[in-house]
Amino acid sequence: MIDIGLNLTHDCFDHDRAELIQRAIDVQVTHMLITGSDLAHSRGACQLAQQYPLQLRATAGVHPHHAKDMTEADIPALRSLLDESLVIAVGECGLDYFRNFSTHEQQEQAFRWQLQLAVDSGKPVFLHERDAHEQFVSIIKEYLPYISGGVAHCFTGTVEQVKSYVDMGLYVGITGWICDERRGQNLRDAVRQIPLDRLLIETDAPYLIPRDLRPKPKSHRNEPMYLPAVLQRIAVCRGEPESDIAEATIANTRRLFGWPN
Repeated sequence: MIDIGLNLTHDCFDHDRAELIQRAIDVQVTHMLITGSDLAHSRGACQLAQQYPLQLRATAGVHPHHAKDMTEADIPALRSLLDESLVIAVGECGLDYFRNFSTHEQQEQAFRWQLQLAVDSGKPVFLHERDAHEQFVSIIKEYLPYISGGVAHCFTGTVEQVKSYVDMGLYVGITGWICDERRGQNLRDAVRQIPLDRLLIETDAPYLIPRDLRPKPKSHRNEPMYLPAVLQRIAVCRGEPESDIAEATIANTRRLFGWPN
């Protein structure tokens, strides 16, 4: 399995990153994509990938929460990171009108800057959208003809929204949100509408630990070793063998990101 999204630069992993990677490998999560959420964490993600080039790759970008801190002067530094072979996507970028830690105008400007970086670099986009679907679609459609592809990371939306992303040619990343009996029903319905050749799986660690893990971990910290729980729940929802989904999501990840075998 390949975990296409985890925040391995988070300080909660400072004491056991090497052990975390080994725990993941032990359950057949052999490759992981480290998310860049701002310039500093993008540099950190790249450095981690350089330390573990057999297991890790990185993204470089600015999450909409941090859009207020992004200026045009940051673009050359991001472009330089995207020149690195182990940095395989632009982002995490997009719009988040739920938290609004940055204004809509700041988010939209940062999003456009990063979509242009995707055009210039030829690398796909690692996308974030929450409570901003219409504006998100409006902006990304301007750039879609010129970018190499993208994934709607950590999708938690509706059947209608997932269909719109698939119609645009995007891949869709599913996390442990699907394992949440309280708020995951819409996602359990939506995951059935994702073509198998557009489906990706991720943990978004340390967030979104699957709630149906048994036994429950003492820590509420998510990590890649729990990706099989996401895979299992997707298989149940779709009525497909876990092995078919694992094989397809690996192939999809390699196709989208150019990840070598």
